[in-house]
Amino acid sequence: MQPIRLGAVDYLNARPLVYGLELASDLFTLRFDVPSKCASLLHEGAIDIGMIPSIEYLRGTSSYVIVDGMGIISDGPVASVALFSTKPLDRIQSIALDTSSRTSTGLVRVLCRESFGLEPEFVTMLPSIEEMVTRCDAALLIGDPALYLDHVRLGLTKIDLGEHWTEMTGLPFVWAFWAGRASVISAEARDVLIRARDAGVAASDAIADAYCGPERAALGRSYLRDNIQYTLDERAAAGLRRYYELAERHGVVDAIHAPAFF
Repeated sequence: MQPIRLGAVDYLNARPLVYGLELASDLFTLRFDVPSKCASLLHEGAIDIGMIPSIEYLRGTSSYVIVDGMGIISDGPVASVALFSTKPLDRIQSIALDTSSRTSTGLVRVLCRESFGLEPEFVTMLPSIEEMVTRCDAALLIGDPALYLDHVRLGLTKIDLGEHWTEMTGLPFVWAFWAGRASVISAEARDVLIRARDAGVAASDAIADAYCGPERAALGRSYLRDNIQYTLDERAAAGLRRYYELAERHGVVDAIHAPAFF
């Protein structure tokens, strides 16, 4: 059999989910991309299982299933998905959206309507904070660029989207998960991915040290321990369903269907 082609997100928060998978080369091949690229590759059939932004599950084929029990999840502040603003929240009139993102751009639109009371202009841009906040009042950044940004030095206010979601709903937010066509995912593959997750969570300090380097290791360690969760349990699934409902209400997606798990 040909190895299953995995596409993972090239950010620190994904590393615990792929821990040790290079040793399973007879079962998987692995590549890393930004979240939007992972989704495109899965939709095109260039990978078999992708760590896709949660909103992209609704934009793919109806044969997609989610690998049960795993995801990139926050329950409160996420630290790595935020608006960086030059103005107070209630005065924001334009927002630059990171091209790397799919789920987070949808969440911004939901929060603007449901929580912030804003109707801003949205401008899609490459994730360059200086250019984004020159063009717009606020900028959405995700992943490592958002985590590492010294917003205080730049005179920006950081508005954590995970924190605002949980304050609004009382639920976790599911940012991404493994998904693919049901015909590709096997019980063996699922079990190997679960074992990688468990080993990665146990080794999160070592992962942060290796990934972040000495200057950012402490930040990486606390981020993986305190901000990110990797178990997609029933509470997280309820948060996912709530996001889908609000995404449909506000035109982020045309239609929704219940998540299917393998």
